[in-house]
Amino acid sequence: MNVTFKNSFLKTIEKIRNADLKEAIARTIENFESVDNIKKLKGYPEYFRIKIDKYRICLKITNGEAFFVDVDHRKDIYKHFP
Repeated sequence: MNVTFKNSFLKTIEKIRNADLKEAIARTIENFESVDNIKKLKGYPEYFRIKIDKYRICLKITNGEAFFVDVDHRKDIYKHFP
């Protein structure tokens, strides 16, 4: 599966100061196809979220391509996604 990243996704990861969280995000991205806590968002058939502690990674999966859109704290992510 092809994986692409939105520029704002990469910039947000750079701003995260917690090294453990960055490592967890990197591991999740590398193995996202085998992650068991990926969940489809209601009302959006192509959008999914992955939980990492109190953070969420949001992505869009279409035609064999995963597009990582956003990562943010759970209280803020759904204000601007999707």
